[in-house]
Amino acid sequence: MSVAVRVIPCLDVAGGRVVKGVNFLNLRDAGDPVELASKYYEQGADELTFLDVTATVDDHSTTYDVVQRTAEQVFIPLTVGGGVRTVEDVAKLLGHGADKVGVNSAAIKRPALIGEIADRFGAQVVVLSLDIKRSERTPSGFVVTTHGGKQETDIDAIAWAAEVVERGAGELLVNSIDADGTLAGFDLELIKAVREVSSAPVIASGGAGKLEHFAPAIDAGADAVLAASIFHDGTFTIGEVKQALAEAGQVVR
Repeated sequence: MSVAVRVIPCLDVAGGRVVKGVNFLNLRDAGDPVELASKYYEQGADELTFLDVTATVDDHSTTYDVVQRTAEQVFIPLTVGGGVRTVEDVAKLLGHGADKVGVNSAAIKRPALIGEIADRFGAQVVVLSLDIKRSERTPSGFVVTTHGGKQETDIDAIAWAAEVVERGAGELLVNSIDADGTLAGFDLELIKAVREVSSAPVIASGGAGKLEHFAPAIDAGADAVLAASIFHDGTFTIGEVKQALAEAGQVVR
């Protein structure tokens, strides 16, 4: 039996409010995180991803009270990322209601962190968030970025994806910075490239704008699809996305 495709709304949070931009820039207010989380839960979201998009940039901890209030309202897996630097940060987030924790910049700075988290809490807790841009500087044509897409590294994104899975990452959240907020569709080439090197589940993120954008991302190798703008703006509901996936032959919950 095929594993059901997961549909995951993403709440990008800054200053306790949900925000949305294009290519990670020009952020605008999109509402209260707890209210939106509750709405998406009622619509049938399989999971929720909650990213404090200014935590690493501003060097402050993730908003634990918002995480806790969200966890008290929704009873589906909650992934929280942003500003996670240590195993203790992970323990604190799990203690406030997170089920999984997203790690990005800190893992790039010190890759051993991935294994430390996996060893203590299990690989299923570690969601390695990859903010990726197209670049001619790397063999694969994709480069890893940090600090919400603002800083490019010299790391080949596909090689890094393979490495983090070996180090213990239980899941890869693949964000296309180029596609983010454009509503022009997922970067299918990127999803395929990551799928080829990853034995861990892949979540496709960045670019969803139409119902017909979702099934191709699964066909390209994603196990789950993540979106923000189309849900926050009320363009489509979770149910409509699931229906479109089902009509395209995908198994949904």
